[in-house]
Amino acid sequence: MRAMTTRNKKGETSPKEQAPTPKPRRKRQVHAEGHRRKFLVVVDETPECESALAFAASRALRTQGQLELLYVIEPDVDFQWLGVEDVAREEGHNKAKAVFRLFGRKLKAMGFEDLVPEEIVREGMKAEEITKLIEDDEDIGVLVLGASKDPSGPGPLITTLAVGRLAGTFPVPITVVPGHLSIEEILALA
Repeated sequence: MRAMTTRNKKGETSPKEQAPTPKPRRKRQVHAEGHRRKFLVVVDETPECESALAFAASRALRTQGQLELLYVIEPDVDFQWLGVEDVAREEGHNKAKAVFRLFGRKLKAMGFEDLVPEEIVREGMKAEEITKLIEDDEDIGVLVLGASKDPSGPGPLITTLAVGRLAGTFPVPITVVPGHLSIEEILALA
């Protein structure tokens, strides 16, 4: 952080902390030779994920891009025993595999038999892991999220990433697919 001085009412100077300058973003390579734009979908057991999957798969296919699925294993509690943490981690990875299989079947049912998504599992807090992955992979060009039909709001992930403190500084565009649209309507729009 840079320090600067300010003067109070008595004319005395005091150091004032200034916000740190943001680190420079890595340039996206989505259009560079040898790269393909990736459409990132965060998958879990929520119904709105299917909407995001349909939109992202259709966009990836129509633009010769790549579909990338991310499953984040979030810590439930602070484990005091290493054995319990290992079991929970293994269960999380098994659940991720099951979710990927489920979404693979959903892709086939939607007509995307030839689209083979890249599957990534990360451990940590969802919003942080999404941001880290996007920063690490310069081919990710769009994050696609499905909005909940729930009248209380679009969902915690959209609220955090697209509306919350990260909204103005997020490294890639976020596409939010409305939850009330049918798969047919989504595919017609994508």
